[in-house]
Amino acid sequence: MGPVLAGVLQLLALIGALALCYIPLGNYMAKVYTSDKHWRVEKWIYKGIGANPDTEMRWPAYLRGVLAFSAVGVLFLYLLQRIQGSLPGSLGFKAIDPDQAFNTAASFVTNTNWQSYYGEQAMGHVVQTAGLAVQNFVSAAVGIAVAVALVRGFARSRTGELGNFWSDLVRGTIRILVPGAVIAAVVLVACGAIQNFSGIHEVGQFFNGHSMGGSQQWNGGAVASQEAIKELGTNGGGYFNANSAHPFENPTPFTNLFEIFLLLVIPFALTRTFGILVGSVKQGYAILATMATIWLGFTALMMWTEFAHHGPAFQIAGGAMEGKETRFGVGGSSIFAVATTLTSTGAVDSFHSSFTGLGGGITMLSMMLGEIAPGGTGSGLYGILIMAIIAVFIAGLMVGRTPEYLGKKIGTREIKLAACYILITPALVLIFTAFAMALPTPANSMTNSGAHGFGEILYAYTSAANNNGSAFAGLNADTQWFNSTLGLAMLLGRFLPMVFVLALAGSLAEQKPVPVTAGTLRTEKPLFTGLLVGAILIITGLTYFPALALGPLAEGLAS
Repeated sequence: MGPVLAGVLQLLALIGALALCYIPLGNYMAKVYTSDKHWRVEKWIYKGIGANPDTEMRWPAYLRGVLAFSAVGVLFLYLLQRIQGSLPGSLGFKAIDPDQAFNTAASFVTNTNWQSYYGEQAMGHVVQTAGLAVQNFVSAAVGIAVAVALVRGFARSRTGELGNFWSDLVRGTIRILVPGAVIAAVVLVACGAIQNFSGIHEVGQFFNGHSMGGSQQWNGGAVASQEAIKELGTNGGGYFNANSAHPFENPTPFTNLFEIFLLLVIPFALTRTFGILVGSVKQGYAILATMATIWLGFTALMMWTEFAHHGPAFQIAGGAMEGKETRFGVGGSSIFAVATTLTSTGAVDSFHSSFTGLGGGITMLSMMLGEIAPGGTGSGLYGILIMAIIAVFIAGLMVGRTPEYLGKKIGTREIKLAACYILITPALVLIFTAFAMALPTPANSMTNSGAHGFGEILYAYTSAANNNGSAFAGLNADTQWFNSTLGLAMLLGRFLPMVFVLALAGSLAEQKPVPVTAGTLRTEKPLFTGLLVGAILIITGLTYFPALALGPLAEGLAS
């Protein structure tokens, strides 16, 4: 079997698995967020935190819950890293430096999981499990909660109430993420991923079965369980520096495909949940079709660029194999790269810096779209719904009537909030990139010069502001400048958009439904799907094209 055919078959198998889970998982998540019953363990949690899960919240109260919970998470994770040296199970690792501790705390609380440290050489068992793994669950649950609040804004009328943040947070964690992660962890352990709390081991160095002399150190850890929620919650932070390219995290081609499935399954299934909650599954299918069109298009383009044979070395290897694991090949690596950057995951099974110039550009553009195809857990759904509002606004301008979406008028207030949402992330990316390129200290962190060096900086801030977490490997980001500015970009890129999303949800919930007329744009039809895809690509292209032209496009055309 040729490598191209193998890649295509992997993609088809992945599509089949996602299709099988779409309806049951989407229906289940809809029931989770509409049920009026609380599980016993949930009642214990509510009692422990002093929350009343049955109290409805308007958008300012919902936002205060999001921000307060996240602020406590940042503080707790920062302090946990700062006292690591005195904790049991620290494996002898010292406390994390202040700037790196801030960066890591901001990273994991914002669902970014950017890592400027070597995982197996910096974090002990307590920080990994009680700190990082916990945030993998709750940061993903926060994203789903905000998405559900926006959907309620469309579904409800003549009320500003969006549900209860604490109830949404706990249910998302207990009923969706924990059971899914347990099942996924069992599968990964069965396939060879490690799961233990062992210390550091001295092992010999081998190559092709022959001893090379000397030794190296390896430590164990609760790897499979963290790998499971890392992908299922679209987090991305690896137990080891090599992330999902490490055989302890991702042992076989099957686990590679399984991990891609995990990071896509909830974001895609949430479109079904959306359709059920707004009372029209066809609306969910329209959003699904938009996501799937972009995802499949980008995956096909990535596979084409990486399989393209330029010279005898690429022909012998079956594609551009630099920076890729032979266990997964070009096909598996390409599918993973697109999936992890089109979601807010950031996990990698290959090194994106070693992709072809155009391939690296695709990973950047995937993040620049807003990671909405299908996007992160929750963040992908509310991101694409914002783009849907922009699309109906454009359609309204074309025909000269007030735009409507899901029975709600998109007036001045709504379009201003949507515009602020889509502008904040590009502003963060481009401003921070400009400063980093202009100042001598951050520019010295680039391993490469020219277009590729610029691409390293652009990729880093794109990844941080979009809460992705992957990186071009050539950039030394463990400096005070990058730890501080990337941490700030993560926090602003996560929570400022949530302010606009929840304000928009509150505004929509206060409206009364608008009756459907002959002039209403049918947003469940293929025509709207095409309009939405076009709006996403054009808006992103106009925003980022000059920066992309200086980096990956220049590099790709020169190669």
